[in-house]
Amino acid sequence: MSRRSGILEFAILGLLRESPMHGYELRKRLNTSLGVFRAFSYGTLYPCLKTLVANGWLIEEPGNTPEDALAASLTGRRAKIVYRLTADGKERFEELLSQTGPDAYEDETFAARFAFFGQTERDVRMRVLEGRRSRLEERLEKMRASFARTRERLDDYTLELQRHGMESVEREVRWLNELIESERAGRDRRSEPASDAQQDTSGETGGLPRHGGSTRPDPSDDTTK
Repeated sequence: MSRRSGILEFAILGLLRESPMHGYELRKRLNTSLGVFRAFSYGTLYPCLKTLVANGWLIEEPGNTPEDALAASLTGRRAKIVYRLTADGKERFEELLSQTGPDAYEDETFAARFAFFGQTERDVRMRVLEGRRSRLEERLEKMRASFARTRERLDDYTLELQRHGMESVEREVRWLNELIESERAGRDRRSEPASDAQQDTSGETGGLPRHGGSTRPDPSDDTTK
């Protein structure tokens, strides 16, 4: 299985864990929620769905909404197929969700993994975030070394393009640093005694700063930096 096929399998299982969907709904969610799938077709989606059904991770059911019944009666075609996650499919998704190997740090894989962080255990999130940060720091070091070697031979526009690339990686590293610090702060708080009100919400955002009602200090206000 190619890496892209593996990412698509993971994303489909994750979306169907939320609720059963038609193929059209799945494609729309993949396009809008996961940028890595903005340019893919039904010719890519349906073979993957058929494979997941054959593996016993999904089942196909006829759509049973009034809209499905009306469309079928008007066109004479069968109702749209709805895809539903099986117990084995849920187990497969949880297995994929727990993986923290090097593939989880790659550009396309990380984007898909991050989209399902709300369903991921905190320790797994931390390993993925830290692995991604290390991967980008290595990339940034190589980019800087290459820039230093070649800058005298490049024109202004090529230099600007290289600077833009380095700045993009630097921004993501800073973003990852903030996420990692938030995750650590959330974990530390859960290890301390808390009031009932605090306990009710401590696991909902999984370490991400709350907007509006959070008592966690904003990293930008940290005077120790």
